[in-house]
Amino acid sequence: MSKTAKTAKQQMKDVITSAIKKAIELGELPQGDAPDFIIETPADKSHGDLATNAAMVSAKAFRMPPFKIAQAITNNIDLENTLFSKFETAGPGFINFFLSPDYYAMVLKEVEEEKESFGQSDFGKGKKVMVEFVSANPTGPMHMGNARGGALGDCLASVLDKAGYDVWREFYVNDAGNQIEKFACSLEARYLQIFDSTVPFPEDGYQGGDITDLANLYNEENGDKLLNCSSEERKKALVDFALPKNISKMQSDMAKYKITYDKWFFESELHNSGAVKEVVDILTKKGLTYEKEGAVWYKNAEVCTQILLSQGKSQEYIDKLELKDDVLIRQNGNPTYFTADIAYHKNKFDRGFDTLIDVWGADHHGHVMRMKGAMDAIGYNGDKLDVVLMQLVKLVRNGKLVKMSKRTGKAIQLSDLLDEVPVDSARFLFNTREANSQMDFDLDLAVKEDNQNPVYYVQYAHARICSIIKALEKDGITLRSCTKEELTLLNAPEERDIINHLASFEEEIIASAKDYDPTKITRYVTTLANLFHRFYNACRVKGEDESLTQARLNLCVAVKTVIKNVLTMFNITCPDSM
Repeated sequence: MSKTAKTAKQQMKDVITSAIKKAIELGELPQGDAPDFIIETPADKSHGDLATNAAMVSAKAFRMPPFKIAQAITNNIDLENTLFSKFETAGPGFINFFLSPDYYAMVLKEVEEEKESFGQSDFGKGKKVMVEFVSANPTGPMHMGNARGGALGDCLASVLDKAGYDVWREFYVNDAGNQIEKFACSLEARYLQIFDSTVPFPEDGYQGGDITDLANLYNEENGDKLLNCSSEERKKALVDFALPKNISKMQSDMAKYKITYDKWFFESELHNSGAVKEVVDILTKKGLTYEKEGAVWYKNAEVCTQILLSQGKSQEYIDKLELKDDVLIRQNGNPTYFTADIAYHKNKFDRGFDTLIDVWGADHHGHVMRMKGAMDAIGYNGDKLDVVLMQLVKLVRNGKLVKMSKRTGKAIQLSDLLDEVPVDSARFLFNTREANSQMDFDLDLAVKEDNQNPVYYVQYAHARICSIIKALEKDGITLRSCTKEELTLLNAPEERDIINHLASFEEEIIASAKDYDPTKITRYVTTLANLFHRFYNACRVKGEDESLTQARLNLCVAVKTVIKNVLTMFNITCPDSM
């Protein structure tokens, strides 16, 4: 919440505490210690701006009915020099407080003074947080899950930054291991088929048309130079040719999506540095590995069972999970993806991050406990690894499911989406549904330029305010800073609703950061746009009273400031005209 809102809440707490103390001194309440009470915003605005349950929770301590306690408290309330204008007792003993005009004026002054920093806080205390997101397999093009994960991860990182964390964005490139071997075999087969159509294709190979395209491109540039090479030489040459092109395409797609990473981390770095072997050695020294059928196994079931027991889970519950051990080193001597992933997360912690946040697809649900347990097993704190699980996204057009690109006739890729849908729409719409809920992405809605499209609706509110300012300037009315007394003229319900909403901006950002949920902010700014449109329809900005005109113009500018803060935070265009 804003500084003014925090001040009001603290004043109310002090007023209640002082009133209880005075009531005890006067004998209106018996001697005793009042328990902690809460101050909250009532759902019904007629019940005041803030309410407390102080009387309700004190019934046992004072051995009196809550309503009588409330009367004793209110008999001794003094609102002088506070941001409240009145109070009243309601129901069985709730005490409701109503904010004064000074409060609303001070909130607007706060927005005016803080401008682009309004909403920022030091909640995160500068703690280092890494958000790793997208991390798509470089053996193929990025898909719709990557589109949702990109928007979600990037906007989550922005929220955390606004909430006072030191944020780092990272993309993990799986350029080593089994999937690269499969990529190599698939490329080799498609390349050889150019010269001999009878060459078999691996049963587990990558069937995508992109593999064929890459093989053809190599042939166009290099011809048959690989025909007489050994299979290993051929595969290496094809991977060395194709993988950088895929990674470059990923990087250009992310740039088009307005996502900039602090680091693209390559899995091969872990293998080349010995970091993967190191985690196996650590687990072995701790007695958490064993050999079976020529492979090295990790005692995952044992580690996870101990974690669950420490959390109070029953053995019956654990047995139902059917926990299994994991292979670390295959029979052929190659480490598994899981082993490299342990090494990667160890590397993250070793770089000094306090918290690791991974954005994963929901199909990785079973991997969460394994990775947290592995961190504990190698001597780190698995609780400092948080995973945001993201459900599937479906593309819809004309109310029907869409799977193929109109342009290519193939499965829709991230690049296809960005060719069809404005980036601003994609980034905003993907953050209108919580990560843990399945999402239908409406392609028709995403390209609409009307109020049905949430991002357009918000952008239009900003542009509308810019238009109001320009129109008034043509009439000779130039924005100026208002006095507190002038701002207290803003007493219409629509005006106060906006100001109350502005005051909650910082609180919403902190809640969004706590819950790893940037959708709270898209909802917040959509509501703000709606409140502004309601205000504009109910209250004339330009009126006969110059002070009221300036006060309303200042209110418009405050809304404009906060809309811009949100859109800029999410790297979405903030137009002055539409």
